[in-house]
Amino acid sequence: MIRLMGLLILLASGANAACRDITYQTNSYVVCEVNARDDLRLWHADQTGLVFGSFDNIAQSLPADQRLAFAMNAGMYHPDRAPVGLYVEDFKQKTRLILGASAGNFGLVPNGVFCFGDGQLAVIETLTFDQSRPQCRYATQSGPMLVVDGKLHPKFRAGSSSRYIRNGVGVNANGTRAFLVISNQPVNFHRFASLFRDYLNTPNALFLDGAISRIYAPKLNRNERGLPLGPILGVVTSDK
Repeated sequence: MIRLMGLLILLASGANAACRDITYQTNSYVVCEVNARDDLRLWHADQTGLVFGSFDNIAQSLPADQRLAFAMNAGMYHPDRAPVGLYVEDFKQKTRLILGASAGNFGLVPNGVFCFGDGQLAVIETLTFDQSRPQCRYATQSGPMLVVDGKLHPKFRAGSSSRYIRNGVGVNANGTRAFLVISNQPVNFHRFASLFRDYLNTPNALFLDGAISRIYAPKLNRNERGLPLGPILGVVTSDK
């Protein structure tokens, strides 16, 4: 009976995604926790092909009985704001998977894919994803991986002076919860990745972007604006 009550509490508590401020190793972050059953989506362009570019445009595009609970940028993009690497929206693949090393953070292999929808949440290293080709309702490719099978990316250095506002996503071991995180102050990759592995306990986590990273979290009075974004990741809730 006690175990059943605990399960019911767990299910109820995971029904609505939420964001909170936390501090880890003297650095401050916003952590937004998502349950596999939450309405997590990707957006890039509307039906006419016009790129949304901002959280406000997405919020205004939703039906009257829905609202944007929170959102953040969902990966890297080209100057025309087209996604870099694989991008899947509502089962429709818009851009292809990119394999191999290349310039910049995206190509700092291993990189990976955040695949989710219909009750599944997964961060998968790119070569593993290419071999298995799971069906994803939504997917965004980015890089580098922050954590791979419980280990930090091999090229991260604790003393690195490369510090930026950064955001990323990690998924717990059984794929029931994802954590979307943005730093409130500049951090290096090693510090950022350690948060996912050692504080959030996510065996796999993916860097989404840095420097341009922004968040929409109305309950925290955050709606950051700036240059137009490419892909955007967020949770929709119903006002019913």
